[in-house]
Amino acid sequence: QVQLVESGGGLVQPGGSLRLSCAASGRIFSINGMGWYRQAPGKQRELVAVITSGGSTNYADSVKGRFTISRDNAKNTVYLQMNSLKPEDTAVYYCNGRIRRLASPLYESDYWGQGTQVTVSS
Repeated sequence: QVQLVESGGGLVQPGGSLRLSCAASGRIFSINGMGWYRQAPGKQRELVAVITSGGSTNYADSVKGRFTISRDNAKNTVYLQMNSLKPEDTAVYYCNGRIRRLASPLYESDYWGQGTQVTVSS
């Protein structure tokens, strides 16, 4: 089994900061891309930021300059540092990983975390 577990969400005032973490565990052979997505009430899930195993990153236009994605390959963990938060950043944030399991190292599958709520409000 492979699991992704997020942490770090919560309530923050506009202009504040939060740091999300997502740790992958289980019988993992390798992890390629990892990323963060979010879903606000009544909206579709959208990409926030992704990072490759080599460290290349890509961001949604709405978060460029405010959010930073990073990863620790030794810990199978991805982070999202969120600064200058706005009320429109309020959403459930989901971690994603493209993972190959030890049982089937030739095949890559998408795994998702359970989500963590981020609420930006005064």
